[in-house]
Amino acid sequence: MGVPAPPVGPGVAPPFAAPPTEGRNTRLWLGLGAGALAALICCGGGGAAVVGLAVTGVQAVEEQGRAASADYYEALVQRRYGAAYDQLCESAQRRESRRDFERRVGDEPQVAQFTVGQVDTTTLTVPVDVTFAGGGRERQQVTLEQDRQTGGMEVCGIN
Repeated sequence: MGVPAPPVGPGVAPPFAAPPTEGRNTRLWLGLGAGALAALICCGGGGAAVVGLAVTGVQAVEEQGRAASADYYEALVQRRYGAAYDQLCESAQRRESRRDFERRVGDEPQVAQFTVGQVDTTTLTVPVDVTFAGGGRERQQVTLEQDRQTGGMEVCGIN
């Protein structure tokens, strides 16, 4: 006594529901497209963020380098040699004491005016056009260095 066989013919319900076949490829491609778009937004946004950080970092180095150079020369113009010494990097301060620096700079021609140029971010140098009190002019090359504690730029040498 087994299970009777289903009747044969039109209008007979199958023993299970058949999977839908309409739109199967359309849904698949829409899903793949949405996933690709999400990946593009995530990766593209990350790439844009990296580029943005790099540009911002370069601009910060340029701004800080120009400011450190301007502060150094402004202190020389105002004959505040101690303040100029404070703008020097640690290695420059180790090479020359504050007293020796003040004596040396005080004996050199007095800086009357200066113009700070553009920072070269690859070599961390900046040209400065200097006019002395006696009327002489000179282009000096300032070497910059980043302070490891503060992250700010400091004057580390002048050629």
